Amino acid sequence: MAEGLMGRKRGMTQVFSEKGQVIPVTVLEVGPCYVTQIHTQEKSGYSAIQLGYDETRRLNKAERSHLKNMPSLKHLREVRLSDVSEYKVGQKLNASIFNVGEKVDVVGTSKGKGTSGVVKKYHFRGGPKTHGQSDRTRRPGSSSATTTPGRVLKGTRRAGQMGNVRVTIANLDVIQVDPERNLVTVRGAVPGSKSGLIFVQKARKQPKGKK
Repeated sequence: MAEGLMGRKRGMTQVFSEKGQVIPVTVLEVGPCYVTQIHTQEKSGYSAIQLGYDETRRLNKAERSHLKNMPSLKHLREVRLSDVSEYKVGQKLNASIFNVGEKVDVVGTSKGKGTSGVVKKYHFRGGPKTHGQSDRTRRPGSSSATTTPGRVLKGTRRAGQMGNVRVTIANLDVIQVDPERNLVTVRGAVPGSKSGLIFVQKARKQPKGKK
């Protein structure tokens, strides 16, 4: 089956394990997603399916033509697969592709923090409060030498936009699966705010020493 589905983050809570341990979890509403296009090795040079998620009424003419005889879907995403023979256009996929106990990767967009200084963004210590620097405790200090190289090097940590970037949290444990309500509960936190768009896929990399 498909290795991932689109969905939305619904919030965090906690559940109890069979041993009575408290587990912090994030509830994800995953799917339903529709197969809107199929790419084969012979036709496109690679194997993949295109998934559509989140029905809407605002589509332009080209989008409506692409989604002919299917619901009006707001978000589209391709998922690479080695074998697409079991799929057909219009097929509906839900949270049942995930199983309790397996590991998944969750891709989302982190919360935007706006323009932030180096203390907030990179946890700089700041300057001393003595020797005439009482008003510059949260400044970054010198960023380069005066002679060589005589410029600020690329990649130097400086103040700027913080957050609102694509983030992947890997190897989260699936704690609960509810296919009827399209809910998947994973251990720990995932990027983004409530109702933020996410993509949940089966884990690509397993931790060292584990299979």
